[in-house]
Amino acid sequence: MTNNAQRGKDALKELDREIKARDRKEQQRPWTIAALSLLVIALVGGGIYLAATWGSDDEEISAEEQEQTEEQQEMDPVALSRQRSEPLEETVSCTYEEDGTDEFFKGLPEQENVSTQGTVDITLDTSAGPIGMTLDRSVSPCTVNAIEYLAKEGYYDDTICHRITTEGIHVLQCGDPSGTGSGGPGFKFADEYPVDDPAENENMTSLYERGTIAMANSGPGSNGSQFFLNYQDSPLPPAYTYFGTISDEGLATLDKIAEKGVKEPENEEEAMGMMSPGDGTPAEEVRITSATVG
Repeated sequence: MTNNAQRGKDALKELDREIKARDRKEQQRPWTIAALSLLVIALVGGGIYLAATWGSDDEEISAEEQEQTEEQQEMDPVALSRQRSEPLEETVSCTYEEDGTDEFFKGLPEQENVSTQGTVDITLDTSAGPIGMTLDRSVSPCTVNAIEYLAKEGYYDDTICHRITTEGIHVLQCGDPSGTGSGGPGFKFADEYPVDDPAENENMTSLYERGTIAMANSGPGSNGSQFFLNYQDSPLPPAYTYFGTISDEGLATLDKIAEKGVKEPENEEEAMGMMSPGDGTPAEEVRITSATVG
């Protein structure tokens, strides 16, 4: 094994340890792992380019290695043109576990005979404009069932989208009534597509494409009510449940939100709390006035 390859394997092991440690600390933030995943891409998808240029005995990467690098950098899309490798039965059972928090608890969604057929349309009326979402039961029925239930119960009404990321990944995160990123519905449930699909889990990094919706989480099996809307392609580990797509009108709304960027920190404490310069509260508040099913 070459020195570069060994360094790459060692780096990946260290990154894996960091990701697991941060999972325990971070609450509902996809971008923490995203930043690490981009480093993984640079180390592995980049043909161990960093190891070849930072103090290595090797002078430069070869043309053949560079060609392999470019091929490895291609990432599989998580959704839009992808489906489960094995279709689900017409109905499934879902498990929603209470997590001991009841500030925003509205009960538990139905758990038996949950349909895997068809789609559910939900419109988020926001202060920035409408965001239409089409949720796909065939890939993530328990997630769709939970989001539909919460929307019907008025859970998302008069809540803010508390976080936007404009560098590395490109997402607007919503679904926390507390507006802090740590609030939830009082229950949690298991991950679905692509996390529970063995064919998808072979990929270290996947592409959550522009127009897709996925659940935010704080580690495996910690889904609640928070989700992120991808307004541009976002490279991430396949660790976030995909469950739907955004309408063209909704993407136009998201583009306007993203154009305004991240709110500038007003003091040193806020600046220290930012994960990166392109990650924080939207520059202009984005408030969901209502979430309507159908």
